Amino acid sequence: MKTLVITGGSKGIGLATARLFAAEGYRVVNISRSPIALAGAVQLGIDIAEPDWAARHGEAVRAAVAGSERIALVHNAGLLTKDSVANVDAAALHRVLQVNVVACVQLDQLLLPLMGAGSAIVYVGSTLGEKAVAGSCAYVVSKHALIGLMRATCQDLAGRGIHTACVCPGFTDTEMLRAHVGQASEVLEALAGNVTFGRLIEPEEVARTIHFCALNAVINGAVIHANLGQFER
Repeated sequence: MKTLVITGGSKGIGLATARLFAAEGYRVVNISRSPIALAGAVQLGIDIAEPDWAARHGEAVRAAVAGSERIALVHNAGLLTKDSVANVDAAALHRVLQVNVVACVQLDQLLLPLMGAGSAIVYVGSTLGEKAVAGSCAYVVSKHALIGLMRATCQDLAGRGIHTACVCPGFTDTEMLRAHVGQASEVLEALAGNVTFGRLIEPEEVARTIHFCALNAVINGAVIHANLGQFER
């Protein structure tokens, strides 16, 4: 049996990814606070922003993947806040790092003992994992750290037959992006203007990239930019 374990699979890129893997015959296990609209998926209502979530829900997570021959683990959940280095407070930074980085490590540690050869760990990063914009300090820090975590994963799992990659989407038309810009159409149009294709990315496009990474061990340790080509300014 093949199993997809995904965080934040109820919306946007996560939901598109879950649907794609389900169509390919994977059992889908979603970890998020809100339920996933996908028939047959296993829903684990867990808030990974809580630092002790793994201790409290670890057995349920492991039970959900029982019998899996291969596991595709996709770290998709993310928290995007508006802040700057001048005003972000420690508690807010801790929360973003918990969701975007620490929870990934916690879930890796829960599932690695159950992951056989041919399994994969895909981290969903951002173009802000290798550059920055103003007003998103905590998010930028966390996504830079996520690329480091992926590279550490590659080195630490050498010989296990488990590969890893970090897919870094650009401006994707998701609920999170729209909420971040306050649903402002002029801002969304400006973001699309920063892309050589002149449009936002569809979640399904990123899902196909994640799927490709999960199935192809040759890209182990790779950072994959899925951004339609952003203008360099």
